[in-house]
Order: sequence, then C-alpha cells, then structure tokens
Amino acid sequence: MELHYLGFDQSQNSRLYRFDGVEGEVTRQFVVTTDIRLFRLHDVGIQEGPSLCARKLAADLRVNASGSHELTTEDLRLYAEKRADAAALKSRPSCRRPPRRKAKPATTQSPWRINNH
Repeated sequence: MELHYLGFDQSQNSRLYRFDGVEGEVTRQFVVTTDIRLFRLHDVGIQEGPSLCARKLAADLRVNASGSHELTTEDLRLYAEKRADAAALKSRPSCRRPPRRKAKPATTQSPWRINNH
C-alpha cells in the first residue's frame, strides 16, 4: 500500500496526522494520533511527525492492525534512542575518514604534453 500524507488537524495537545492509503484502485483514509507533548519529552522535532506517523501506520498495516493508530511515547522513545546511538557511532574516532593526503606539487610540464621545439 502506498501512503500519501494529507496534513494534520490540531485538537488541544493532540495532532491527528491524515493519510490516504492507495492500493490499486482502492483508496482508504487513515489517521494517526499523537500527543504533541511527547515530541518535546523525547527531544524529537515536531517536523518529524509526518514521517514517524507514516512509519507507524505502515508497520500497523503490515500486521493488519485495524482501528485507531497512535504514535506512542514508546515509539518516540525508541526513535530517539536509535537516533542517539547513530550519532554516537558517527562521532567515534574509528568511524571517521582518514585525513586526506597532501597533493604532490605540480610539475612545470605535464607528462601528457608533447614539446615540439
């Protein structure tokens, strides 16, 4: 199923992210709800909401979960942990690229040039 993000509605502290699920000629509408306070609690940017909700919805649909869909505190906690682990791994010295070698000084004559003197 292909998911298309349509936008969100705000209801006090909840955001309702709306999606169309397209499968062949059939289009179904889905809503993923989340408490926006959880984004701040787990230090996740609110702009990441649509993609996180799309992932959550896709996972729910893979196991044929019907009914309501919710991005929970556990979902955001796991996402924040994975992001922190990836950042820590990236900053480790063993993961850094070796320094670039200094370029050799250019010769005054190119080996590809033919002198016709």
